[in-house]
Amino acid sequence: MALNPALRLRRAARLIVLDPEGRALMFRYDVPGRPPFWVTAGGECEPGESFRNAARRELFEETGIIIADLGREVARMMPEFVTVEGELVQAYERFFLVRVAEARVDTSRHTALEQQMMTQHRWFTLDELESWPEAVFPAELAAIIRSQS
Repeated sequence: MALNPALRLRRAARLIVLDPEGRALMFRYDVPGRPPFWVTAGGECEPGESFRNAARRELFEETGIIIADLGREVARMMPEFVTVEGELVQAYERFFLVRVAEARVDTSRHTALEQQMMTQHRWFTLDELESWPEAVFPAELAAIIRSQS
Protein backbone atom coordinates (compact mmCIF):
# COMPACT_ATOMS: atom_id res chain seq x y z
CA MET A 1 0.00 0.00 0.00
CA ALA A 2 1.67 3.17 -1.20
CA LEU A 3 1.10 6.50 0.50
CA ASN A 4 0.85 9.75 -1.47
CA PRO A 5 2.31 12.41 0.87
CA ALA A 6 0.86 15.21 -1.29
CA LEU A 7 -2.70 14.27 -0.27
CA ARG A 8 -4.56 14.39 3.04
CA LEU A 9 -4.78 10.92 4.59
CA ARG A 10 -8.45 10.08 5.12
CA ARG A 11 -8.79 7.25 7.66
CA ALA A 12 -12.08 5.41 7.15
CA ALA A 13 -13.92 2.39 8.47
CA ARG A 14 -16.00 0.50 5.91
CA LEU A 15 -18.62 -2.14 6.63
CA ILE A 16 -19.44 -5.15 4.53
CA VAL A 17 -22.94 -5.84 5.85
CA LEU A 18 -24.38 -9.23 4.86
CA ASP A 19 -27.99 -10.30 5.38
CA PRO A 20 -29.03 -13.92 6.15
CA GLU A 21 -29.11 -14.66 2.39
CA GLY A 22 -25.50 -13.49 1.98
CA ARG A 23 -26.46 -10.31 0.13
CA ALA A 24 -24.33 -7.19 0.66
CA LEU A 25 -25.80 -3.83 1.63
CA MET A 26 -24.73 -1.01 -0.70
CA PHE A 27 -25.57 2.68 -0.91
CA ARG A 28 -25.93 4.56 -4.20
CA TYR A 29 -24.39 8.00 -4.44
CA ASP A 30 -25.58 10.54 -6.97
CA VAL A 31 -22.98 13.32 -6.94
CA PRO A 32 -23.59 16.22 -9.36
CA GLY A 33 -21.26 16.04 -12.36
CA ARG A 34 -20.24 12.42 -11.69
CA PRO A 35 -21.70 9.07 -12.75
CA PRO A 36 -23.64 7.29 -9.97
CA PHE A 37 -21.71 4.78 -7.86
CA TRP A 38 -22.37 2.27 -5.08
CA VAL A 39 -20.35 1.87 -1.88
CA THR A 40 -20.47 -0.06 1.36
CA ALA A 41 -21.61 1.58 4.58
CA GLY A 42 -18.94 3.45 6.49
CA GLY A 43 -17.04 6.67 6.60
CA GLU A 44 -14.21 8.76 7.92
CA CYS A 45 -12.84 8.24 11.41
CA GLU A 46 -13.17 11.19 13.73
CA PRO A 47 -9.90 12.58 15.20
CA GLY A 48 -8.54 10.08 17.73
CA GLU A 49 -11.25 7.51 16.94
CA SER A 50 -10.21 3.90 16.36
CA PHE A 51 -11.25 2.15 13.16
CA ARG A 52 -13.36 -0.29 15.17
CA ASN A 53 -15.20 2.48 17.04
CA ALA A 54 -15.71 4.40 13.79
CA ALA A 55 -17.15 1.26 12.20
CA ARG A 56 -19.67 0.81 15.02
CA ARG A 57 -20.64 4.50 14.88
CA GLU A 58 -20.97 4.57 11.08
CA LEU A 59 -22.98 1.34 11.07
CA PHE A 60 -25.49 2.86 13.48
CA GLU A 61 -25.62 6.27 11.79
CA GLU A 62 -26.03 4.92 8.26
CA THR A 63 -28.15 1.81 8.88
CA GLY A 64 -29.64 2.03 12.38
CA ILE A 65 -28.00 -1.31 13.17
CA ILE A 66 -26.54 -1.72 16.64
CA ILE A 67 -24.26 -4.72 16.90
CA ALA A 68 -22.28 -6.05 19.85
CA ASP A 69 -19.88 -8.14 17.73
CA LEU A 70 -18.53 -5.98 14.95
CA GLY A 71 -16.94 -8.91 13.19
CA ARG A 72 -13.41 -9.14 12.00
CA GLU A 73 -11.38 -6.91 9.75
CA VAL A 74 -11.24 -8.54 6.32
CA ALA A 75 -9.43 -6.04 4.09
CA ARG A 76 -7.35 -2.88 3.99
CA MET A 77 -7.11 -0.55 1.01
CA MET A 78 -5.45 2.77 0.18
CA PRO A 79 -7.29 4.21 -2.82
CA GLU A 80 -6.99 7.78 -4.02
CA PHE A 81 -10.35 9.34 -4.82
CA VAL A 82 -12.35 12.54 -4.89
CA THR A 83 -14.73 12.83 -1.93
CA VAL A 84 -18.35 13.89 -2.47
CA GLU A 85 -17.25 17.33 -1.23
CA GLY A 86 -14.72 17.49 -4.09
CA GLU A 87 -11.44 16.89 -2.21
CA LEU A 88 -8.82 14.55 -3.68
CA VAL A 89 -7.63 12.33 -0.81
CA GLN A 90 -5.49 9.32 -0.07
CA ALA A 91 -7.74 6.97 1.86
CA TYR A 92 -6.69 4.37 4.38
CA GLU A 93 -9.73 2.11 4.63
CA ARG A 94 -10.26 -0.89 6.86
CA PHE A 95 -13.18 -3.18 6.04
CA PHE A 96 -15.14 -5.08 8.69
CA LEU A 97 -17.50 -7.96 7.90
CA VAL A 98 -20.85 -7.78 9.71
CA ARG A 99 -23.60 -10.39 9.45
CA VAL A 100 -27.08 -9.20 10.41
CA ALA A 101 -30.19 -11.20 11.30
CA GLU A 102 -32.53 -9.23 9.03
CA ALA A 103 -32.31 -7.03 5.93
CA ARG A 104 -33.75 -3.89 7.52
CA VAL A 105 -32.13 -0.48 7.21
CA ASP A 106 -33.01 2.78 8.98
CA THR A 107 -31.56 5.83 7.21
CA SER A 108 -33.16 8.42 9.52
CA ARG A 109 -29.78 9.35 11.07
CA HIS A 110 -28.16 10.35 7.78
CA THR A 111 -26.56 13.78 7.72
CA ALA A 112 -27.97 16.45 5.40
CA LEU A 113 -25.17 15.71 2.90
CA GLU A 114 -25.87 11.96 3.05
CA GLN A 115 -29.59 12.59 2.54
CA GLN A 116 -28.74 14.60 -0.56
CA MET A 117 -26.11 12.27 -2.06
CA MET A 118 -27.07 8.78 -0.82
CA THR A 119 -30.16 8.34 -2.94
CA GLN A 120 -30.77 4.60 -2.62
CA HIS A 121 -29.75 1.49 -0.76
CA ARG A 122 -30.24 -2.14 -1.67
CA TRP A 123 -29.01 -5.63 -0.93
CA PHE A 124 -26.88 -7.10 -3.73
CA THR A 125 -26.17 -10.73 -4.47
CA LEU A 126 -22.52 -11.45 -5.20
CA ASP A 127 -23.34 -12.08 -8.86
CA GLU A 128 -25.06 -8.67 -9.04
CA LEU A 129 -22.01 -6.98 -7.50
CA GLU A 130 -19.79 -8.52 -10.18
CA SER A 131 -22.01 -7.50 -13.11
CA TRP A 132 -23.69 -4.27 -11.98
CA PRO A 133 -23.72 -1.64 -14.77
CA GLU A 134 -22.82 1.22 -12.40
CA ALA A 135 -19.51 1.51 -10.52
CA VAL A 136 -19.25 -0.52 -7.30
CA PHE A 137 -16.52 0.28 -4.76
CA PRO A 138 -14.47 -1.55 -3.93
CA ALA A 139 -14.54 -3.27 -7.31
CA GLU A 140 -13.30 -6.52 -5.74
CA LEU A 141 -16.03 -6.60 -3.07
CA ALA A 142 -17.61 -9.86 -4.26
CA ALA A 143 -14.21 -11.58 -4.20
CA ILE A 144 -13.55 -10.30 -0.67
CA ILE A 145 -16.91 -11.68 0.50
CA ARG A 146 -16.38 -15.03 -1.28
CA SER A 147 -13.00 -15.38 0.43
CA GLN A 148 -14.74 -15.16 3.85
CA SER A 149 -17.22 -18.01 3.26
